[in-house]
Amino acid sequence: MKKLFKSIGILILSAGIWYGCEAPAEEKGSSGDENLTAGQSAVQDEDSKPNVVQIAVGSADHTTLVTAVKAAELVDVLSNVGPFTVFAPVNEAFDKLPAGTVENLLKPDQKTALADILQYHVYVGVIRPNMIKDGMSLNQVSGGNVTLAKSGDEITINGARVLGSVEASNGIVYIIDQVLLPK
Repeated sequence: MKKLFKSIGILILSAGIWYGCEAPAEEKGSSGDENLTAGQSAVQDEDSKPNVVQIAVGSADHTTLVTAVKAAELVDVLSNVGPFTVFAPVNEAFDKLPAGTVENLLKPDQKTALADILQYHVYVGVIRPNMIKDGMSLNQVSGGNVTLAKSGDEITINGARVLGSVEASNGIVYIIDQVLLPK
């Protein structure tokens, strides 16, 4: 009999915990599914260090990159825990591409090509400046490899100059002066 009461107590407690975790109907909206479609980028956190996407969004020098990341639907992916090493081209780097390239890549039918180029700028893991060795190769998210070069404090990636770096909550962002194009 004690086992039966204990089992019922655990069942009631479990139901109470489960029910307590359930959002009230008025917070869910009419169907209750509205919040399920929002990804990691929808999480509001004013206390933590910004993630790689928030760093780019907060930079006037990366508006073209942010537009491209949104068009390729990579915002939520890059807002996740990571860790990521992101090589972020400045607006002027996109301006160096042949005329019409950016506009063409932002078209919905070019989403796959755009995502491939952007993923060529991302490494899964954190490579801090003190870890970079001359001739170091990284396998990017796109599957392609990039080569880092280091001479003193000067760092390049596939010939693009690293202008600076910013630590993020989910990795590190290297600001670069060229768009990296997969081979």
